[in-house]
Amino acid sequence: MVAIPITRSIAIDSEELSETFARASGPGGQHVNTTDSAVMLRFDVANSPSLPDAVKSRLAVLAGSRLTRDGVLILRSEGARSQLLNRQEVRERLIALIKEATIVPKKRRPTKPTKASQARRVEGKVKRAGVKAGRGRVSLD
Repeated sequence: MVAIPITRSIAIDSEELSETFARASGPGGQHVNTTDSAVMLRFDVANSPSLPDAVKSRLAVLAGSRLTRDGVLILRSEGARSQLLNRQEVRERLIALIKEATIVPKKRRPTKPTKASQARRVEGKVKRAGVKAGRGRVSLD
């Protein structure tokens, strides 16, 4: 029962993670055809006792299509030839995703443009209108 630290207050028990291995696709020659180096990591976000509810909801939004209807996050890594490197890479991606979900976005405060910026905008429009008005037909009177 090893805890994987995410932040100071959040740590995930390694028993909450489920890893399966499969043959990777792509380059690697015979090595790729004989070893199960691809790693598929499953993490049950919905039923995890380690994550607060607010983090779970933000993580669900961040995960997008990687989250199943049951609330299980699935990450896959097959970039390296080594199973160990793929395992490390997929765990690092999980930690980064959860860390990103712990950040509470700041509320946007609606602001109004300043009087000076409004005046600059109107002045620019008047200049442009003058330029366009000067492009009209020339009278021969």
